[in-house]
Amino acid sequence: MLVPAYSGLGLLVNRGIVFVSDLILHHYALSPFSEKVRAMLGYTNLTWQSAITREMPPRPVLASLAGGYRKIPVAQSGADIFCDTATISTEIAIRAGKPELARQNCSEEVNQFIAYVELEVFFASVLSSASWALNKKVLQTLSIIDLFKFFADRIRMGRTASIPMVKPGDAPGILKQHLKDMEFRLQHDFLFGDEPNVADFAAYHSLWMVRDAGEKKFVRPYPKVNAWMDRIKAFGEGQRTEITPEQALSIAKNSEPREITEEEKQDELIGARVSISPADYAQDETLGELVGSSANRWIIARDDPKVGRVHVHFPKQGFSIVGQ
Repeated sequence: MLVPAYSGLGLLVNRGIVFVSDLILHHYALSPFSEKVRAMLGYTNLTWQSAITREMPPRPVLASLAGGYRKIPVAQSGADIFCDTATISTEIAIRAGKPELARQNCSEEVNQFIAYVELEVFFASVLSSASWALNKKVLQTLSIIDLFKFFADRIRMGRTASIPMVKPGDAPGILKQHLKDMEFRLQHDFLFGDEPNVADFAAYHSLWMVRDAGEKKFVRPYPKVNAWMDRIKAFGEGQRTEITPEQALSIAKNSEPREITEEEKQDELIGARVSISPADYAQDETLGELVGSSANRWIIARDDPKVGRVHVHFPKQGFSIVGQ
């Protein structure tokens, strides 16, 4: 039976029936964290709109929507902008009626696993995925000059990171140990039972970068890991339609941010001008007025001549806030 969802955003349905959603995803094909979200959209069978963006700044549309935030993907619902896959996952969880897709609804064990796979394992996987096959895919959308700029951009991100970065020589060993651990862990169809939760998608996208994007052989000796990846890949991407970034900009301009609840107005910094930035890498800040704060996220209001007022949502975990 179809059941109304919160804030009039869509309809909750059982698996196999399309869930009507207003989510726009700003992403690009070879973005591993975007693949994490695309797989979740496939699992939940959500409808969503795809706005393809550049692999690196400048991204003028996203600059108007999300300020200085530079990581991909970014999600959008009207004039509400969601930065980091933690907030995007929560939005998907709410729309699809799948609370296990939001980290705050999972156990400490699950959260510790996610923290590990999305930092050390992620960087080891990216370094281990380098191949001619991956380069050919990258060159389908980037020129040789842009490819060099892309690598220079990523090197700069690594040098300015506030966390220890995986050394290239250490990456294969870290990845192989992770695969051994995964092979042992997979006693069921998914990492923590017979149904997936957010940890499955957090672990999947790094290995997708190695096996599917880079076409490397690291995963081949691990049959349980391969079967688990195939199960997630079989979810597909949900009900995807394409729009241009400019259309997404127009949608934001012609929308109002959703209402801030009274519970979200209790932070002592509400009304103050603040900057929010990632605490690990790509630490570019976004400036705005803090208008909402909950246990797991901050919301700032920004005014931009191209879109008017937007609300930008950030997770508290992994981010820092500074009053201006």
